[in-house]
Amino acid sequence: MLRKLLIGTALASGLAFAAHAEDVKEVQMLHWWTSGGEAAALNVLKGDLAKEGYAWKDVPVAGGGGDAAMTALKAMVAAGNYPTASQMLGYTVLDYAAAGVMGDLTETAKKEGWDKSVPAALQKFAVYDGKWVAAPVNVHSVNWLWINKAVMDKIGGTEPKTFDDFVALLDKAKAAGVTPLALGGQNWQEATMFDSVVLSTGGPEFYKKAMNDLDDASLKSDTMKKSFDNLAKLVTYVDPNFSGRDWNLATAMVIKGDALVQVMGDWAKGEFHAANKSPGTDFLCYRFPGTDGSVIYNSDMFGMFNVPDDRKAAQVALATATLSKSFQSAFNVVKGSVPARTDVPDTDFDACGKKGIADLKKANEGGTLFGSLAQGYGAPPAVANAYKDVISKFVHGQIKTSDEAVTELVKAIDDAK
Repeated sequence: MLRKLLIGTALASGLAFAAHAEDVKEVQMLHWWTSGGEAAALNVLKGDLAKEGYAWKDVPVAGGGGDAAMTALKAMVAAGNYPTASQMLGYTVLDYAAAGVMGDLTETAKKEGWDKSVPAALQKFAVYDGKWVAAPVNVHSVNWLWINKAVMDKIGGTEPKTFDDFVALLDKAKAAGVTPLALGGQNWQEATMFDSVVLSTGGPEFYKKAMNDLDDASLKSDTMKKSFDNLAKLVTYVDPNFSGRDWNLATAMVIKGDALVQVMGDWAKGEFHAANKSPGTDFLCYRFPGTDGSVIYNSDMFGMFNVPDDRKAAQVALATATLSKSFQSAFNVVKGSVPARTDVPDTDFDACGKKGIADLKKANEGGTLFGSLAQGYGAPPAVANAYKDVISKFVHGQIKTSDEAVTELVKAIDDAK
């Protein structure tokens, strides 16, 4: 399908690349890491590659969910102008691999022992037809609460263990005149929050059946309807100006104390880090109520394209640097995520990072590590996009009831399959 979509697509002006001889010592990277915390994390990699003599050519495309970046990438590939690498998510990597445009990192992977250190859940998306086509950068998890500690102390709040506890906490913030829930009204943010709501409402087995297996009975169930009821409840605690807000601006509301809490992936911690805030002192990190013991994950990957021979050394350098233990620690400390390899010590990580690493290990071993549908790891892009669209229409009142939302979700997913 992707191969057909790529045919005949023209490249937008200003994004064209040319593979000249001078590009040999240059890494061309398409990504959507444009917020303060994300840019700071990326600087770790730029510095590591500079030591190897590689210049970095940024091709940043703003937009927290990466949709705009993927549109730009599609145009580049259609024009035959492949970047050295592109930030990508799960099923998108596999789509491009199936289209025959990805490179082969297998020799590097064998040399570096990636098969032993990278979790199987990530290898499922980094390896295609027996060949490594992408280098996993990190493991993010989305089922987190990020809370301003000063506001929490002011309202006398405690960690919410259940969804009802969470609602009671939000009520306390509302009564104190603080925006209870910081949210950006963009479809990927709304759907990311709904991932956590579904896991909280239905439990691990239900989440897997509905959001990863796309089980029809689960999608049509009363549990899914209850999930929409719970989402509707949360939306009542959002300020009226949330529509279109970027995720990092919602994080900033919590950092400044203008809002109590954000439900967001652990990339939000990178914003606290960039603002010189510390866990336990300035902010609190809890698992979304009712989801402790499970991890809904996504992983940023650097997909490597089938570039000319004179640019392959740059790819090898990038891949090797990306999965080095030193980079995995230094980058993820800044980014807010946890390492994409399991043999990296948690020594340099803060309390939230240590919890993230321990949670990932426990979930991986216990069978409660689930792909985020909103973030491109639960189902192929067409299904994920249909899911995000329905959730957003519900949040913004275009779909009026939970019953209607369930019907629309089932139809949208069926049409997208």
